[in-house]
Amino acid sequence: MSMNAHGFDWNQMRAFLATIEAGSLSAAARALGLTQPTLSRQIAALEDDLGLLLFERVGRRLTLTEAGRRLAEQVRAMGAAADRIAITASSQSQALEGRVRITAVDILVAHVLPPVLETLYAIAPGIEIEIIASNSIDDLMRREADIAIRHVQPDHEDLIARRCRDTEVALYAASSFLEKFGRPIQPSDLAEAPFIGFAPDDSVDQELNRRGIPVTRGNFRWLCVSSLVGLELIRRGLGIGLTFADAADQFPDLERVLPDMEPLRAPVWLTVHRELRTSPRMRIVFDALAESFGSSPDPSRAAPGNPD
Repeated sequence: MSMNAHGFDWNQMRAFLATIEAGSLSAAARALGLTQPTLSRQIAALEDDLGLLLFERVGRRLTLTEAGRRLAEQVRAMGAAADRIAITASSQSQALEGRVRITAVDILVAHVLPPVLETLYAIAPGIEIEIIASNSIDDLMRREADIAIRHVQPDHEDLIARRCRDTEVALYAASSFLEKFGRPIQPSDLAEAPFIGFAPDDSVDQELNRRGIPVTRGNFRWLCVSSLVGLELIRRGLGIGLTFADAADQFPDLERVLPDMEPLRAPVWLTVHRELRTSPRMRIVFDALAESFGSSPDPSRAAPGNPD
């Protein structure tokens, strides 16, 4: 292996790492905002500088060589170190200006966050908010987001979280649907009802069975992976579905089905990378979100490492 005396080109390493993670040159180019020819030249230049063949090209597929696999381990470590440097640098900023990236599931982004954003603008108009609809806590570790709103407690030592109030999840249907199907009085009335579920999860029908609703997978005529899409399908009158009460209660054309049934409760965790809590702009955004989501005053419900 050889390298030029001046060291290496980090852009080439980024191109190499992105290609590994994306699985193809075209996908890696999109991730980095480059053209595919530019990315290909960077990979070729890296191979020339190292004197190694990193990928074997079989048709349109790229397969790492043994040398490429060994290098990938080192480059991933370098990428993680670069992310930590970026986090540390960001945490030192004392200005109430700049960008803060918030990630949350799509239904919260669309129907719960907007009022909070209005409040934030009134408090600190110099802060630019970027919203990322995603379910992955890795957004924070990869420095793709600064603050995450999640329904699971993070278990990474570099992340701290505050437990907020639980959000209710209940059965809803469009009024137009219930006028045709009938408004159920008891759980058994839903045995033949069409339902909207979440793919590929089969826990919804199991939970409904535990609550006395005799549904099977055959009742679920529409499946989706998006909570926001699921809400829209319910509003369109296609069936009954579990959805977030905070969002569904905003629509007068929706009704809670079996309103006396105890709703499901989903925990809400407000999560941030430990180092970013020293940044004033991050703190302002974090605290505004915590207030909006009803942060629990009970210390026993806070994640270990919470500095408050």
